[in-house]
Amino acid sequence: MNGSRITAVGHYQPAKVLTNEDLAALVDTSDEWIRSRVGIRTRHIAGPDEPVDELAAHAAAKALAGAGTAPEDIDLVLVATSTAVDRSPNMAARVAARLGIPHPAAMDVNVVCAGFTHALATADHTVRAGAARRALVIGADKMSEVADWTDRSTCVLVGDGAGAAVVEACPPGTGPGIGPVLWGSVPEMGHAVRIEGQPARFAQEGQSVYRWATTHLPPLARQTCERAGLAPEDLAAVVLHQANLRIIEPLAEKLGAVNAVVARDVTESGNTSAASIPLALSKLVEQGAVSGGDPVLLFGFGGNLSYAGQVVRCP
Repeated sequence: MNGSRITAVGHYQPAKVLTNEDLAALVDTSDEWIRSRVGIRTRHIAGPDEPVDELAAHAAAKALAGAGTAPEDIDLVLVATSTAVDRSPNMAARVAARLGIPHPAAMDVNVVCAGFTHALATADHTVRAGAARRALVIGADKMSEVADWTDRSTCVLVGDGAGAAVVEACPPGTGPGIGPVLWGSVPEMGHAVRIEGQPARFAQEGQSVYRWATTHLPPLARQTCERAGLAPEDLAAVVLHQANLRIIEPLAEKLGAVNAVVARDVTESGNTSAASIPLALSKLVEQGAVSGGDPVLLFGFGGNLSYAGQVVRCP
């Protein structure tokens, strides 16, 4: 009952990079228009032969290698995604098959942009309860596949990628490495962010999402810190869902994490939905912007107007 911790993270992005200038050749937009409204410069786009489970498996393999964990040591695989094409086998089972993980519990978690932090909390609770020893938690989305490439208000936002974390029980005598989750939703406003229809297409009510995120989420992020027994100024880093730089920066400022590095991976990756938080966290670790044991706030929000956050200790 000592809680769980993240022992390693990893990320993966497709090789193809789509610039704002490339988008200007597709729709009525420009580099200046995109940067001024959402802060994005580039995004990575997966090809037709790169399914979601392949993106997820690449990120997961990197996390496993970083943790020194063999596939057979994983007994729970959770994949947060909202862009799975098929209903079954689910993404978690497909990732487990790709990586050679035998006999895991394998589940997908669809909470769109807050999916990874929901999945991380689920893994934490499962390990605490003794129902799993080591979990592989992945956020992966192929947003380019559900984008309307004729709609300049949404197609400029999206990117593809995956991020992953290995979660295991804390050693005896150590404190928890994953703090208590704060999560919830606003179901009656679920229409504000949608991926629906045949074929499925991403759409959102941008102003509604912006107002909700910048007014309602800062106190919730502060409550997340309180649940972990920390003040915002104690944080070493803040990793919010990488939706839009105009949401990330005011939310971080209102939080009051004055000493924290604020992840701004959205500028080069776009909105990768459930992948955005583990992708950004993995890059901070890889770049040495955070050190082992540092407290980092993870806070996802978006689709379903759901949110979930926790403070974690950096691997």
